[in-house]
Amino acid sequence: MTDTYFGVADRFRKYTDAETFARIVDDGDLCSLWSRCASEYARDTAVVYGGCALTYAELDREIASLRGALAEAGCRPGERIALLCENSVDFVRAFFAIVTLGGVAAVLPPQYHTEEIADCCRRMEISKLLCQPRLTEKCKAVVAGIAVFSTDLRAVTETPAVFPKPEDPCAIMLTGGTTGRRKGALLSHTAVVRGTMNGCYCEREVFGQRYLLLLPLSHIFGLIRNMLTSVYTGSTLYIAKSPKDLIQDMAAFQPTKIVMVPALAELALRLRKVLNRDIFGPSLKTMITGAAPLPPYLGEEYRKLGITVVPGYGLTEGSNLVSGNGESFHKPDSIGLPYPEQELKLVDGELWLRGRNLLTCYVGTDEPAFTEDGWFRTGDLARVDSDGFLYLTGRTKEVIKLANGESVYPAELESRFNALPFIQASEVFEAVADNGTHILALEVLLRETETARLGPDPAAAAVEALWEVNRAQRPAERVSRITVRETDFPRTPSMKIVRRKL
Repeated sequence: MTDTYFGVADRFRKYTDAETFARIVDDGDLCSLWSRCASEYARDTAVVYGGCALTYAELDREIASLRGALAEAGCRPGERIALLCENSVDFVRAFFAIVTLGGVAAVLPPQYHTEEIADCCRRMEISKLLCQPRLTEKCKAVVAGIAVFSTDLRAVTETPAVFPKPEDPCAIMLTGGTTGRRKGALLSHTAVVRGTMNGCYCEREVFGQRYLLLLPLSHIFGLIRNMLTSVYTGSTLYIAKSPKDLIQDMAAFQPTKIVMVPALAELALRLRKVLNRDIFGPSLKTMITGAAPLPPYLGEEYRKLGITVVPGYGLTEGSNLVSGNGESFHKPDSIGLPYPEQELKLVDGELWLRGRNLLTCYVGTDEPAFTEDGWFRTGDLARVDSDGFLYLTGRTKEVIKLANGESVYPAELESRFNALPFIQASEVFEAVADNGTHILALEVLLRETETARLGPDPAAAAVEALWEVNRAQRPAERVSRITVRETDFPRTPSMKIVRRKL
């Protein structure tokens, strides 16, 4: 027997005022969303990049010109058009040009090699490819028969925007899914709009903000929560050229909101302590985190600086935003409440989803996206507390089966070790002892800015504290070996730890 949970908009009403909440309206499709924003916020600054600022009206004209050029070049509604573009105004203009033409924007990472681009184009039935000028030559060698266009095209004649049905395809975003094999998640207009709206919950100040963009727009988190929610709320998007320029960009732009993965938030906090000065500025009030669990320590440290951290949970197949935590101070381990128009249930601990924000299907693979009765299996293990807040406990593929038949969930166990303020990251894994038996082992990375409190031998003191935490676990979950790392863990592009296999 499984319980079913529903995402309800009214549960988020308390996090802002009535006027702001009433402005979170459904545009139905992304083209209508852009049309409304371009008109409503016409004189406001939409994007800042490389010293150039465009208002919503100016950006709309840029989008219209590229849309017309694509139409003149033979692009038609319904076509899948690959987009290969670094974070820039070019990306914003090109994405909306494809979508408002009625096309489907298949977003590819700009760092992909020619062979990877070719493989995606073949498997996802891409008919045309739009890229930045400097990537044109690389793209022309991709696949014979695919036309390559540059984002600097300009139209001779005007081509009006296409307003699709909400269920029509809008974008394809790459994902490893629950199997680890690269494929495309086909997202409808209604799914993308729902994900974009979800970015407005859990926060008091929503509209007319200043966002700093650090995350790649080829990743669902950057595209939906950073770019599209910024547009939807009439905010200004400051596009950083590189995370390495964080200090300069923060000082120049004075953002009110920033979207980060926890590892980047950790790096920024460490940088602040090493430099011993405020690198965030007086304007920054909110930090949105996702893509990996947020250590409670980080939320507490940022709260001391007057910055509210809003953690959440999402996945490419769910248009990025599935749940958000507007009460991270009271429930620091939670990924929050499920966003509206979703149905959730736990089956043997695994989180299953149905709802408007879910993908239509996978492309580039024969793998089905849903069960026979229409549920999407996330592969994430979760639990729900008495207030309806969600907590992740691990991944189904990461469960360690012990010789006695018991199951250990590494992520849940790691969260207990990570609660120590001097632990930056940890990994629990199955290892083989010298006598050949299988054991649980723990590796940790110390938080450099907190090691002074551990005395002259920080590693030894940390290990002693970790053994104390370990003794409090039930016998089946106790680790038998603890090691302190001198370097960071290997990580994925989204900064998740690459888990080792036995």
